[in-house]
Amino acid sequence: MRELSVPANIPPVSSGNVTDQIEDLFARNPQFPSVSIQTDDEWSTITAAQFREQVRSVAKGLIAEGLNAGDRIAILSRTRYEWTVADYAIWYAGCVTVPIYETSSPEQVEWIVSDSHVVATFFEAQRTTHAFQPIAAKVPHMTRSYIFSDDVLAELARKGANVSDSELESRRTSAGPSDPATLIYTSGTTGQPKGCIITHGNLISEVDTLVKAVPEVFDVPEASTLIFLPLAHVFGRLIQVAMLRGEVTIGHCPNPTALLKDLGSFKPTFLLAVPRVFEKVFNGSAAKAHEASPVKGKIFDRAAATAIAYSEALDHGHVSKGLSIKHGLFDKLVYSKLRHAMGGRVTHAISGGAALGSRLGHFYRGIGLIILEGYGLTETTAGSTLNLPSALKIGSVGRPLPGTGARIESDGEILLKGPHVFAGYWNNDAATAEAMTSDGWFRTGDIGELDGDGYLRITGRKKELIVTAGGKNVAPAVLEDRLRAHPLVSQCMVVGDNQPFIAALVTLDPDALKAWVANNKKDGAAIGDLVNDPDLIAVVQTAVDEANKAVSKAESIRKFTLLTTDFTIAGGHLTAKLSVKRHVVAKEFAKEIDALFAK
Repeated sequence: MRELSVPANIPPVSSGNVTDQIEDLFARNPQFPSVSIQTDDEWSTITAAQFREQVRSVAKGLIAEGLNAGDRIAILSRTRYEWTVADYAIWYAGCVTVPIYETSSPEQVEWIVSDSHVVATFFEAQRTTHAFQPIAAKVPHMTRSYIFSDDVLAELARKGANVSDSELESRRTSAGPSDPATLIYTSGTTGQPKGCIITHGNLISEVDTLVKAVPEVFDVPEASTLIFLPLAHVFGRLIQVAMLRGEVTIGHCPNPTALLKDLGSFKPTFLLAVPRVFEKVFNGSAAKAHEASPVKGKIFDRAAATAIAYSEALDHGHVSKGLSIKHGLFDKLVYSKLRHAMGGRVTHAISGGAALGSRLGHFYRGIGLIILEGYGLTETTAGSTLNLPSALKIGSVGRPLPGTGARIESDGEILLKGPHVFAGYWNNDAATAEAMTSDGWFRTGDIGELDGDGYLRITGRKKELIVTAGGKNVAPAVLEDRLRAHPLVSQCMVVGDNQPFIAALVTLDPDALKAWVANNKKDGAAIGDLVNDPDLIAVVQTAVDEANKAVSKAESIRKFTLLTTDFTIAGGHLTAKLSVKRHVVAKEFAKEIDALFAK
C-alpha cells in the first residue's frame, strides 16, 4: 500500500481557540478534579473552576504587565503544575507560548529567544535562570521574567486585579484557529532548531480527534495520568491539552528519579512515555530479580517469556489451556507486582518518539498494560498514526488517525497530511517550502512502509541513511532499536558511511552494568578495564547478533566498541527526546570510530 487517508471523526475547526476547552469544562463540570498537586506524599485536588480562576487571574496579570496579543512568552522549566497554569494563562492573554527545555544550554536559549523575539519568560528559579544570565545583554527585547519559586502566579494575580473580565474576554477570544498557539523548536539532531508554528486549530483538531478515537483512555471512571515527560516537547504538551479536554485528571512529576514513587501514590489509569522508559522498567525489574537470587531471576525470565507468548497467542486468536494456566500463575507471582509498582490502575499507555519494538510491546500487553505505539513529529502536532485498542498491530506505529493521510514516496519517505500539520517554520519560508509538497503533504524525512491493512512501520531516517563503500544503503534505526533492547546497552550509534562494513559505538547502562559486575565477580574493576573485558564483550555480542537478525549480511554490524562514557543530554549527545545527535557523537568519538575501521 502506498497511500491511505482515514475520514475525520470530528467536524473541521472553524472558530475558537484552545481556551474554549477550559471554558466548556467549567460550564459543564466545574467540580471536576482537573489537576492533582503533590505536597510531600499527599495529592490535593484542583477543580476545573479553581484551575480556570487561577489561569484567568494570571492572564489578567500578564495584561496588566503590558503584554500584547500575539507576544511570544517563553516557559523554561521542568514539568510542574505552574508550567500548565502559565501555558493557559498565556493563551488567555492572547499571547503565544514558546517552550524551552530546562536542560537547554545558554546558546540554545539565546537562539530560541532571539529567533522568536520572546518578550517575557517564566523561569524555574536557579535551575533555569542560569541559562539566561549569560545572554541577557544580547536579547534586550526580553524585558520581563517571572520565577515560579517566587510565588509569581499569586503576584501576577494581584497585579491584574484591576483588569476587567470584559477586557480579559476580549483578549482570550482574540486568536482564531489559524493563529499561532505555540512555537515549538525542533530539538533536531543537526543544525539550528526551527520554530514550528502550531496553531490553535492544529491543537484542537489533534486533541478532539484523539479524545474521540481512544475512549478506552478518556471515557473511563476516575481517569488520570501522571505527566513526567517534558512539557516543552510536543508529545507531553499534546497530552496535557488532551487530558484537560477529555476530563482526565493530570498530575506532574518534575523529578524522573521519583517516578516510581509518584506512580505508586498517584495511581494513574493511563501513561505516556518514550520507549526508553518502558525499557528501563523492564530491564530494572529483571536486574532486581536476578540480584535477589538465581531462582527469582529464572522465575522472572520465564514470566517474561510467558507474557510475550501469551500476547502473541492473542494475535493468532487462540490461547492454549496450558499457556493460560502459566499466564495466570505468573500474574500472581510477577505481573501483578509490576502493575502495582506503576500504581495498580494503569491499563493503557501511549509510546512515541522512537521505536518500541515487538518484544516489549508483547511483554507489556502480556502483563496487562496495552501500549499504543504511535508516530508523529513536532510539525504534525505529535501523533499522526496510532495503534488503537480496537485496531492494534504490535511492531507497527498504527494506522493514520481519523482525518489524516499517509503516503509513501518512491524513495520510501513518509508524507503526512491533515488539519494537525503545522502552519510552517517561524521566519523560515525556505525551510517551509522545502518541507511541504505543492499539494500540501508534509515531508517527514522518515522512511517507512504501509502494510496491506494500512499499518505504518518506520524503517529508518532518510537523512541518516548510511551508504557503505560498496554502495549499500543501511538504515541505522533498525539495528540501533534492537541493540538498545538489551539490558546492558544504554545507547548506541551505528557507523559505516563510505566504509567497507557497518560498525557500532555502544554505551553501557550503569544500573545493569553494576548488577552484571556483582553477578560475575568483577568487583573493583574500573570502567576502562570492563569495556575490554572478554566476558562483557561476549554478552554484548549476543545483543549485536540479535540485532543482525533483522537485516541482511551486508547491513549487519561486523565490529563494535564499548565506550567508557554514556551518551547524555547534558553532554550534548542526545536531544530532549533521547535521539542521538549523530554529528556530535561522531566528532567526539572520531578516534574510536577510526579504530573500528583501521586495518
